[in-house]
Amino acid sequence: MGPSEGWQSPVDCSCLESSRPRKGPGGSNPSPSADRNMTRASFADVERRPYWLAQPDAPEPGPPLDSDEQADLLVIGGGLTGLWAALLACEEGREVVLLEGERIAFGASGRNGGFVDASLTHGIENGIARWPDEMPQLECLGRENFAAIKEAIARYGIDARFEETGELAFATAAYQAEYIADAVETARAYGWDARALDAEQARAEVRSPTYHGAAFLADGRGLVDPARLAWGLADAARGAGARVYERSPVTRLTRTGDGLVATCAAGRSVSARRAVLATSSFPPLVRAIRRYVVPVYDYVLVTEPLTRDQRESLGWANRQGLTDMGNQFHYYRLIGDDRVLFGGYDAIYNFRNGMGPHLDERQASFELLADHFFATFPQLEGVRFSHAWGGAIDTCSRFSVMFGRALGGRAVFAVGYTGLGVAASRFGAQVALDLADGRETERTRLSMVQTRPLPFPPEPLRWAGITLTRRALARADRREGRRGPWLRLLDRLGMGFDS
Repeated sequence: MGPSEGWQSPVDCSCLESSRPRKGPGGSNPSPSADRNMTRASFADVERRPYWLAQPDAPEPGPPLDSDEQADLLVIGGGLTGLWAALLACEEGREVVLLEGERIAFGASGRNGGFVDASLTHGIENGIARWPDEMPQLECLGRENFAAIKEAIARYGIDARFEETGELAFATAAYQAEYIADAVETARAYGWDARALDAEQARAEVRSPTYHGAAFLADGRGLVDPARLAWGLADAARGAGARVYERSPVTRLTRTGDGLVATCAAGRSVSARRAVLATSSFPPLVRAIRRYVVPVYDYVLVTEPLTRDQRESLGWANRQGLTDMGNQFHYYRLIGDDRVLFGGYDAIYNFRNGMGPHLDERQASFELLADHFFATFPQLEGVRFSHAWGGAIDTCSRFSVMFGRALGGRAVFAVGYTGLGVAASRFGAQVALDLADGRETERTRLSMVQTRPLPFPPEPLRWAGITLTRRALARADRREGRRGPWLRLLDRLGMGFDS
């Protein structure tokens, strides 16, 4: 969702050439305090793994699959989509086995910013551009899904650190302030509580010299500890009867009779009538996914706990989730013990869908984020970062979850959330279960469910196209949001490269 279309959702997907000169938020000049020595000193004690997964009370991984098993439903992937699918299926009385290749929440579900957004379409404007006739229905389903997540957290006693804070989207360049009124009007048209803030009001909420105004959405937005949410869902699924196995990567999925068989790296297998594939950006087990999803790496920093004076210097009394309105944007929030999480902006695609632990660290991206952090909050000069990490986002060209069947309808997938899946993952799991059972429901009749996005081209055109798009988005931010011919062409094609 580009700035001319409303405010940005806090997706973990931005797009900027990493080799470009460093700039402050919204394309502004670097803060004078953002020098190399200060930036490097801020990483002196950094731990290079996700803050959420490094918490001292994190549970130990569960047991791996050590014998052949059978089930009615097999779920592959222990992130939020897979966990919701397992829990919802167990609530229906299904026999469920879940296989996770690493540990629960190892992938995107334990590496994101923890923004819980009611939108199922990656923001209202993205939905209007793609499914205008269905948007009232999609927004209603999004509200219901958001409420159901809160209810499940309460019912199962999940310590997800949920905060219903609302969200502030800041104009960090003067031209972006022109978009605030339209963004607020659009949100109100769909029943959301939204209001516009001028520069003085925005800085009264959160003290940064970079703000020229803001749009505030008061409902349907919150914050969560995403790993604790995943761990809690795993416990709830186990309590409801699911057999959950970690450190059990699936290497092959094949049809057999009227079902299928998943074979793990250790040679053990699970036979099931149906399967839900919730593999996110990891290499897919079926061809039907490969053309539609690419892994894009996003990077995040978390500060050490702030002192009382540092915390008070920010204002931020209402603890809202924050983002900004550029094509290359940040998402940031407070974590319970008064740390600041700051991520986004410099997302990276690697040739041939490159993935691996070596890509979780990228010092150039970490330093770029640090520069922007200190430009946003110069009063925090001298603060150090305690954690820095990266992770891959399952990106598709329409920027919202896509669905499909494979292996003769025996396997169903829900992938492509493009960084806004903490809440939408529950909806994705519901749709996947409907499709797996062949149920016609309000959800499965949606065009959003029945259609797929445009596929990405094969390499090397894929890498070239994404690289060209990243440069075009960066150029648009430098030119006060004006989209050049390449971005206008992609808009006409419906490729969705606008955030």
